[in-house]
Amino acid sequence: PGGTEIGEKIRKIIIDVDSKNMGPEAEALLFAASRSQHVHEKIMPALEDGKVVVCDRFLLSSLAYQGVGRNLGIENVKAINDFGLRGIVPDLILFFHVDPEVTLLRKTKEGGDRLEEEGYLFHKDVYNGYISLLEKYPDNIVMIDATKEIEEVYAQTIKTIGELLK
Repeated sequence: PGGTEIGEKIRKIIIDVDSKNMGPEAEALLFAASRSQHVHEKIMPALEDGKVVVCDRFLLSSLAYQGVGRNLGIENVKAINDFGLRGIVPDLILFFHVDPEVTLLRKTKEGGDRLEEEGYLFHKDVYNGYISLLEKYPDNIVMIDATKEIEEVYAQTIKTIGELLK
């Protein structure tokens, strides 16, 4: 969440370690609200101006985190978000593939938020959710091996985006 003033306020609530009693449904609704505001305030105006829009995380993240990780169901989380997305579907989704154990080790060094403090099993479920979503929506999702050197990851990312923009 984030990207707008309202989204940043919602983000603070979601990631606050003091929000540990937040129910999974409330979490999903807050993510959907933040994303909807981002669509309303940033994405739709940019698309109307003919601009290319790049987002760090979008619906796929909620489907994996809340749909699978929080056991709310992919279709339920999709339904919560559909209203606020106003028909927006990304042309390309890049999934930077890294084992959840590696991701957790990286995040531990930085200091975690409420979601990052979830245990390995939660993050493994989220990871498996992403993998199942890659299989379910293969047309616009490209997996990039993020275990490689950063220069290789960058080159693959630029190549993939370049192919779409041709």
